[in-house]
Amino acid sequence: MTAAISLNEIRRDRAALQARWSAEGYYSGATLSDALREGVRSYPENCSHFYSDGEGRGRTNAEMFEEGLRLAAALRRLGAAKGDVIAVQLPTWLETAVLYQAIAHIGAVTLPIVSIYGDAEVEYILRDSKAKFLFVPATWRGRPYAARYERLLSGAGLAAIVVIGDRLPGGFVAWDDFTAGGTARAAPAACDPNDVCCLIYTSGTTSNPKGVQHTHNTLMWEWGRSTFANRGMYLSSMPAGHITGYGFLMRPALYGAPQVFMEHWDPALAAKLIECHQIRCGGGTPTFLITLLEAAHATGADISSLISFSMGGQGITPEQVRMADARGFRGARVYGSTEHPTVTIFDPEESFESRAHTDGRIDVGNEVRVVDEEDQDVPPGLEGNLLTRGPDLFAGYSNPTLDLEAFAPGGWFRTGDIGRIDASGYLQITDRKKDIIIRGGENISSTEVEGYLMRHPSVQDAAAVAMRDEVYGEKVCAFIVLRPDACLNIQDVRAHFRGLGVAAQKTPERIEFIEELPRNASGKVKKNELRARVS
Repeated sequence: MTAAISLNEIRRDRAALQARWSAEGYYSGATLSDALREGVRSYPENCSHFYSDGEGRGRTNAEMFEEGLRLAAALRRLGAAKGDVIAVQLPTWLETAVLYQAIAHIGAVTLPIVSIYGDAEVEYILRDSKAKFLFVPATWRGRPYAARYERLLSGAGLAAIVVIGDRLPGGFVAWDDFTAGGTARAAPAACDPNDVCCLIYTSGTTSNPKGVQHTHNTLMWEWGRSTFANRGMYLSSMPAGHITGYGFLMRPALYGAPQVFMEHWDPALAAKLIECHQIRCGGGTPTFLITLLEAAHATGADISSLISFSMGGQGITPEQVRMADARGFRGARVYGSTEHPTVTIFDPEESFESRAHTDGRIDVGNEVRVVDEEDQDVPPGLEGNLLTRGPDLFAGYSNPTLDLEAFAPGGWFRTGDIGRIDASGYLQITDRKKDIIIRGGENISSTEVEGYLMRHPSVQDAAAVAMRDEVYGEKVCAFIVLRPDACLNIQDVRAHFRGLGVAAQKTPERIEFIEELPRNASGKVKKNELRARVS
């Protein structure tokens, strides 16, 4: 049984860790607004490029900083004040990046919302967060955001909804009207670096989304860590409503890291941009890598400028890392979450073995424990529940009662993941606790099963979940996306697993073919939806 903890103990642990990380130099004492001013002084000509519908717009840090101060003044005219929660459900646009800066300048709380969230999810988030303002596109990729949110003005307690684009419902504020304030610039608000400045909701694959709170200190360390040193032009297609996408939109202005942004993943465009901008680094889920390589091959685009491609968000196989290496750039697995964004990192010069078979080495400032069900540390190299803490660890959920299950004594965060640490200090995630399939009392890693499936030449994507069984309790069911023109049956899968020498109980005993695995905005497979289908 895990150790019980009270909210008062959690608060004391958090205060002690904040003081420790400040004393050790992880926290600079600067706010986001402070850092933006320093960034524009240090890197005024650093240029970011934003691509939408294949068309690009470039802006320097100096230009974006000035626009951010003007938007900060516009927010104050709208009625926004320090501490207000401002929700932003916009694509990865130039306007989004500048708006994020403006919210930081007035000391408000940025609430990024991923664009794929539907009405019910958005309404829940707005109510739970007590957001005062919402920014949305009129339409995007055929989806009529503004028209669908008309009732939220009164129903969710919003003061205003600002819309970028045409076809505004009555009572909404047009972006052009919102920005029509001349050259007025806002004076930045005074804030404490430990103030919450970002509230971002987890994907909620098993229940309602949880509001993750980050402070100026946690984000400043996360975005400025030395392991994120500028390695050249970076390609980002992560959604602006995701913790990673939010950070990428801020990092060029803060640290001069040059970036090319795509409003959504388009592999053919990505290959073209890599060649055009001589992009050095990229990242995403394995799907991004696979489709990028296919598009480069199909179009003849030269992607040889790439030196690295980091992957996270779902089970990653050694074969996928090898695919990147074979094209002349280094693939790797990394590990983090909305609550603790960067737990591990990788160096492109590391061996294939460490990049393909581990999730990276634990980064500076971070600590990881591997414990049993009673929170006792297990011997090195053995598998157990992962607890983490570090300077970029979130400041708790917006609903503090959720912290009771999320934290162990000492400020350790219960990740919900299972893994081990090897003798060289590399972390290997073996599964999510809830993704373990228990067949006849034997634990089966769904990630392991998925890895074996991905080694079959007919399989493009796969996910393994538990299905109920009267005799064994659970058995393995696999959802499979086939490659074009490929075919597969259960006998083929059994022969494949036998050929790999895999224990018989790990072999899927039912397969379901699916055109595409359901994923959340960060690329993780929605296992709850697959379990519901199989049940």
